[in-house]
Amino acid sequence: MLRYILTRIATAALTMLAACFLVGLLIHLVPGDPVEVMVAKMDAVSPEQIHAIREQLGLNAPPWEQSANYVWRVLHGDFGKTIFGREPVLEFLLSRLPNTFLLTICGTVLALAIGLPLGFLAAYHRGSWLDNLLMFISVLGVSVPAFWLGLVLLVTFSVHFQFIPVAGDGPASVILPAVTLGLVYSAIIARMTRSAMIEVLTEDFIRTARSKGLPERLVLMRHALKPGMIAVVTIAGLIFGYMMGGQVIVENVFSWNGIGRVAIHAMLQRDYPTIQGFIILFAAVIVTVSLLLDLVYMWIDPRIIKS
Repeated sequence: MLRYILTRIATAALTMLAACFLVGLLIHLVPGDPVEVMVAKMDAVSPEQIHAIREQLGLNAPPWEQSANYVWRVLHGDFGKTIFGREPVLEFLLSRLPNTFLLTICGTVLALAIGLPLGFLAAYHRGSWLDNLLMFISVLGVSVPAFWLGLVLLVTFSVHFQFIPVAGDGPASVILPAVTLGLVYSAIIARMTRSAMIEVLTEDFIRTARSKGLPERLVLMRHALKPGMIAVVTIAGLIFGYMMGGQVIVENVFSWNGIGRVAIHAMLQRDYPTIQGFIILFAAVIVTVSLLLDLVYMWIDPRIIKS
């Protein structure tokens, strides 16, 4: 088990190093001179300021050396400074991360609370009218764009009924964006849960458990639920990582001050240090979630270690 964990940690570390190196090359993919693109919206930029920005980004060295230097700076916690504000990128992103984390937790919990029971019911009543109805609802949930659903909820509950504030950082402001994410992703979780549980319920060990006369509730909760959770845990982890990367559209619809909204503003302002920092932070979240998923897999099915 220790060897398995250390191998996964080493793989995660190598993945992050590769991501940092590739992000260091990102700025060279910009057509033309990236510094001139950055300062295009700035007023009265002197040649000395342009030279200072070029020195700050290290654009005078060859591309491979620039990427290596960028990796070295990132390993020491230096992500550079924002172009329009001269604020350390890492501190700037981390200041918005708690808002995104809160929205992600609420959205994921709501998606699981809705999707798991619906998928379980659909699998247990496979082929019935209830199964067809639940899967029809889940298809609608997958098909509805998050921004459209968010706007409908915003107009209905914030503008028309005025139950919930339109925007802000208070506890009530997280309700509508969390509900939007929860409803959209609960449909995906419901479909994955149904598929996983249908496969498990047809296995021989389930028929054996039933033939022994065990109560149906015990068969479902003890023998069927745990094996069927591997696929569900996978999709839930991916959803969590995707949300932590910044729900760009939802955060902008509800003016939620998370890292997704920061990424949009950085792209519009051509603030490349902030964009690079956002990508690295997103990669770190995905790698961490993948590592945690591996540990959860070990707990659900210890046979994975031997595979």
